[in-house]
Amino acid sequence: MSVVIRRVGSQALLAEADGLEQVLALRSALDADRPRGVRELIAAARTLLVTYDPAVTAHPAVAAAVTDRAAALGPAHEDPAGAGRPDGEGVVTLAVRYDGEDLSDVAELTGLGVGEVIARHTGPLYTVAFAGFAPGFGYLTGTDPVLRLPRRSEPRTAVPAGSVAVAGGFTGVYPRSSPGGWQLLGTTDAVLWDERRDPPALLVPGSRVRFVPEEARR
Repeated sequence: MSVVIRRVGSQALLAEADGLEQVLALRSALDADRPRGVRELIAAARTLLVTYDPAVTAHPAVAAAVTDRAAALGPAHEDPAGAGRPDGEGVVTLAVRYDGEDLSDVAELTGLGVGEVIARHTGPLYTVAFAGFAPGFGYLTGTDPVLRLPRRSEPRTAVPAGSVAVAGGFTGVYPRSSPGGWQLLGTTDAVLWDERRDPPALLVPGSRVRFVPEEARR
């Protein structure tokens, strides 16, 4: 795997890769055996932000370590499910009421019945690839290919907190009411962001997630 390294200030660098799978694989490799002085590994769709302690290491050393790890992964390495997840951490199970405003539209777009859409959505074991958009919002990979749908042509001005949605190959859960254009499948009562919790986010990068129809938990 090849990456482009860019300096970000005096305490970080940005590694640019070809896609999300390569970013997650690189994050996993660096997290498993962190180079000296590296503090945080923050993934995005095509980049990995690496922060470091300038009192312990320097940009050239960190850049060399990141480049070497990327090269060792090979040209087409894929991140295994759950890579980067701390040992001993379990699966986060979210009970979902499949009552989303777009559920019928998703069924029509995919050519599936509503029940099959729900089955396809609850089938996979998801991984939180990275966080963004709003505190507590995680971009989950693992969505069934049939449900990898585009965003709505007209975004909503307000999506309710707890909405479970799909768009662009990802699944996500809105932690608070906010504008949004993802396809809404259902809702959950889970609290995605709580500043009294450590960490505040329920879904952190590397976490594994499973969705369960609420009726199945009664």
